[in-house]
Amino acid sequence: MPLRQAWELALYGPDGFYTRQAPGDHFRTSSTASPRFAGAIADLAAACDLDTVIDLAAGGGELAAGLESIRPDLTLIAIDLRPRPEGLPVRVEWRTELPDRIDGLVIANEWLDNVPCAVAEVDDDGRLREVLVDPPTGRETLGDDVAGPDLEWARRWWPGSEPVHRVEIGRARDVAWRDVVQRLDRGLAVAIDYGHVEAARPEYGSLRSYRGGRAVDVAYDGSRDVTADVALDAVAAASGSQLLRQREALRSLGIRGTRPDLESARDDPVGYVRALSDAGAAAELTASPGLGDFGWIVTTVGVPAPW
Repeated sequence: MPLRQAWELALYGPDGFYTRQAPGDHFRTSSTASPRFAGAIADLAAACDLDTVIDLAAGGGELAAGLESIRPDLTLIAIDLRPRPEGLPVRVEWRTELPDRIDGLVIANEWLDNVPCAVAEVDDDGRLREVLVDPPTGRETLGDDVAGPDLEWARRWWPGSEPVHRVEIGRARDVAWRDVVQRLDRGLAVAIDYGHVEAARPEYGSLRSYRGGRAVDVAYDGSRDVTADVALDAVAAASGSQLLRQREALRSLGIRGTRPDLESARDDPVGYVRALSDAGAAAELTASPGLGDFGWIVTTVGVPAPW
């Protein structure tokens, strides 16, 4: 079957990874790395005068729970296919679908990388052909030539040229994010993800799997995540969005990772230790290489752009 179809079933089918697994058991994201991230999102909502935050692909609801503890005045909606996690604050509304119309801040943290997309490979004759896979064995073969809108996307955003070069055709991600931003009546939508731009596409693709915090062989049996980097510039262009890096966005919101003055430890040792811990968390969120390199795809409707 087309690799995209196997990928979809592996993640969201009856026995899919996200149907049965808690992402927080397998990955460390900005939402789980530090409460400073939730604080920055709260500050972003305040800067744009928004009183609703929607956490899209909420996982275990870590971001929404963090926001609830910081801003009890916010309306909080978490969106995920999984059942509502135990222990999530009762004030957080849990849904499986986005509202039709949105007035607020939408945060999609590491969602687009799990939107399956077609994968193609350049054959020995220079033709771009869709990759097929046998899910039980993982054995791959090449199918029909890529055609239509997928081919147009590849020619514009990721023109593979040499045999065995791979193209992860991100048109499905473009469509998915455009659907989100088209729901905005007023507010801000931010997709946060790892990815690349036109000058630095991975020649052999980026498809991979993770389980238990480690990279493992790609498999389509629902036992592990299946992910691929996002063509950030293509998504931004498709939705008329601004693209910046997480370190730039968070630094503008006051997260800088600056170590406290050592002299302050003499007068306030407890405060110094707290500030040092806070600086370490901020440094992780803005690190390069690391979380600081993630792309923020930002769309505003009816509110001033925060950057």
